[in-house]
Amino acid sequence: MRTIKTSEIVDAVANMCIKANTELPSDVRTKLEQAMAKETSDSAKEVLRQLLENADLAKSTKLPLCQDCGLAVLFVEVGDDVRIDGGNLREVINEGVRKGYADGFLRKSACDPFSRANTGDGTPAIIHFDFVPGDTLKIVYMAKGGGSENMSRCTMLAPAQGWEGIKEFVINRVAEAGPNPCPPIVVGLGIGGTFEHASIIAKKSLMRRLDDTHPDPDIAAKEKELEDAINRLGIGPMGLGGKTTALSVKMAVDPCHLASLPLAVNIQCHSQRHEEVVL
Repeated sequence: MRTIKTSEIVDAVANMCIKANTELPSDVRTKLEQAMAKETSDSAKEVLRQLLENADLAKSTKLPLCQDCGLAVLFVEVGDDVRIDGGNLREVINEGVRKGYADGFLRKSACDPFSRANTGDGTPAIIHFDFVPGDTLKIVYMAKGGGSENMSRCTMLAPAQGWEGIKEFVINRVAEAGPNPCPPIVVGLGIGGTFEHASIIAKKSLMRRLDDTHPDPDIAAKEKELEDAINRLGIGPMGLGGKTTALSVKMAVDPCHLASLPLAVNIQCHSQRHEEVVL
């Protein structure tokens, strides 16, 4: 049994919150640079140039990439042989979020859904736990902005609709979203499971690197097919037109009930802000 102190977790989570909100991931930067090289639209090229310049300024000044520093979403894998010394893991993670949003001067966006009163410290975070073999604690943090999250949808298709029904729903959702999620976007898809499970795996799929390839060749081909179809919509960077509406499409697939075909579409903005740590 391995013991991890709560202070170590608090500091790790706080650092992830700050880094994710101020430093563009390297794979995202590469995708933006590749998109700028391929674009023929002057307005699209200029928007992509400004996004890269914004990333440089955020990193050098330690100011957020975006004024919307998101709601904190975390996926946590707890090893069977891990013991947390000094507190409840959920509360410890929330304390890390409080510290990160305070120390990093990040906008705190958590509020009551009815009164809209701000909780004042960026919590409670949305935390998903999984229990795995081993003696490590893996924490993945995502800053989920309102503009992109508002454009996300979950639906229950009829099994007979199949892949063609999935494609139609996803493409229509991106078209309806237009410029609202700050494209070029990353599209996370959850297919299968149940209503809530599809939504969770869709969000989790957004944690993948943009330059990876799904290990299942059939799913990898479907991701590429959807990415190409979305980019043919011509929405372009910030909705001003161009070839780059989506930087990537990531898909997670699990078995479902024979009478169901759950589909969740979780859209993320161009910054794809996330970080992970293994303790």
